[in-house]
Amino acid sequence: MLRHIIPLYLMNRWGENKLDARFNHENYGLKPQFRFLSKYPIVGDDLPNAIISGRVLMKPNVKEFTDTAVIFEDGTREENIDIVLFATGYNFSFPFLEDNILRVNNNRVPLYKFVFPPHLEKPTLAIIGLLQPLGAIMPIAELQARWATRVFKGLLKLPSLDDMMADIAKKIKENEKRYIPSQHITLQVQYIDHVDELASLLSVKPNLLFLFLTDPKLALEVLFGPCTPAQFRLTGPGKWDGARKSILTQRQRILKATKTRALKTHSENDTCLVSSLCIKILGLFVLIAAICAYF
Repeated sequence: MLRHIIPLYLMNRWGENKLDARFNHENYGLKPQFRFLSKYPIVGDDLPNAIISGRVLMKPNVKEFTDTAVIFEDGTREENIDIVLFATGYNFSFPFLEDNILRVNNNRVPLYKFVFPPHLEKPTLAIIGLLQPLGAIMPIAELQARWATRVFKGLLKLPSLDDMMADIAKKIKENEKRYIPSQHITLQVQYIDHVDELASLLSVKPNLLFLFLTDPKLALEVLFGPCTPAQFRLTGPGKWDGARKSILTQRQRILKATKTRALKTHSENDTCLVSSLCIKILGLFVLIAAICAYF
């Protein structure tokens, strides 16, 4: 939601400052030539320690190989190389399908909402999980499967071919505008945006304004807590009676494995907690105003 309100360059600056606060990427030779939100992130918690200890040496791209050495683009070379690992990614294909059903061209495949081939006479084929989200893929795959089964049953209908092709072209154009060129740029999605889009197609997206009016405690956790699949079991097809409890207890379940001993709460922390609560309440009113303006 904030990405639709705050300019992209400010979001990039916030993300970069947040990451550099932990360790300065430029000092480690890890600073990329593009902005924070221009490509999906690669997280390596142990990489800074490996660089400091000398276990990993950061080098530019490889220029050429000799029989026993590697020469890099900056002119440096490493001798007596024993093993070279090529982490070049992968190409995907569907050799068991005819080209008129689904054709992959340079890792580009036209799928409506990354699920349905648009040119089929009837929607009898769905591709699940063929996308690259900035977030978890399994909750997206679950929503894709829920949507596909309802389409297969005839409970939901796909739009016309022209509308589906226009939607595919629109997403490709948006990705090309936002992200730097890459092999899988057409598969890139924003996690929250995409699960909301699929949930809307299924009529299972939670209505935040309605939740704030009827169940403020749940609404706060849905808005500020992790975006777990249980949010899309609160209402509509596939509704689950245990969804509310699952959402309200998700933080405890996340932390349970880390708490191998209980610590007493120090009284001096109470004032800080009260101050933090006041700040959150104030921020909540500002955020509600932003939500109303956004929706």
